[in-house]
Amino acid sequence: MCGRYTLLADELNVRHRFNIPGPIKSYQPSYNIAPGQNVLAVIYDGKKRRAGYLRWGLIPSWAKDEKIGYNMINARIETADEKPSFKQLMVRKRCLVIADSFYEWQPTDKEKIPQRIQMKEHGLFAFAGLWDKWQVGDEAIFTCTLLTKDSNDFMQDIHHRMPIILPKEAESKWIEEPFTSPMAAKTFIQSITDEPMTTYAVSNYVNHAKNNDAACIEPIILGN
Repeated sequence: MCGRYTLLADELNVRHRFNIPGPIKSYQPSYNIAPGQNVLAVIYDGKKRRAGYLRWGLIPSWAKDEKIGYNMINARIETADEKPSFKQLMVRKRCLVIADSFYEWQPTDKEKIPQRIQMKEHGLFAFAGLWDKWQVGDEAIFTCTLLTKDSNDFMQDIHHRMPIILPKEAESKWIEEPFTSPMAAKTFIQSITDEPMTTYAVSNYVNHAKNNDAACIEPIILGN
């Protein structure tokens, strides 16, 4: 799964990396992005890329209660093409969720140690996401979920699931390709190759979403 991540780059770097044509309204870096918060995402409107904020925790358009979003921060790629909440989004509402690291909690004999995981080159990257619009009366909420899969060899000692991180060359196709079916989108995602990652342990300061400063990413030495 993926339940916490960071985005620390400045706005100009984000816009350059993801070919975003204009300013990002209300852009704000964060050391500790958590479910329920607004997250920076990129969609394709048929003509150009658009960047903006979506609430993390998908509320399907047909849902009767927005609280369902708290249970839909992640979507398993293995079944996303079958589940009513996700299958149509796989065809028509895909997004890039921008990050530069994510956290996962590695179990030990005594406790779970938070790990900060980055791409090996320590650059910006995109999670593969799905989004939807939920509306009741005049109120409209735009939300998203992150696709996940079984962990690769690098991640399996940390957690049995991991977010799907798109290689740079796959990002445009993920949001722009007119996939003809949910299965076609799933097949594309399952064909991509993971890029090298690196990790280091951080303190349990990051466990609390209210903590959002540089202490979240400070390395610790295990055993001390």
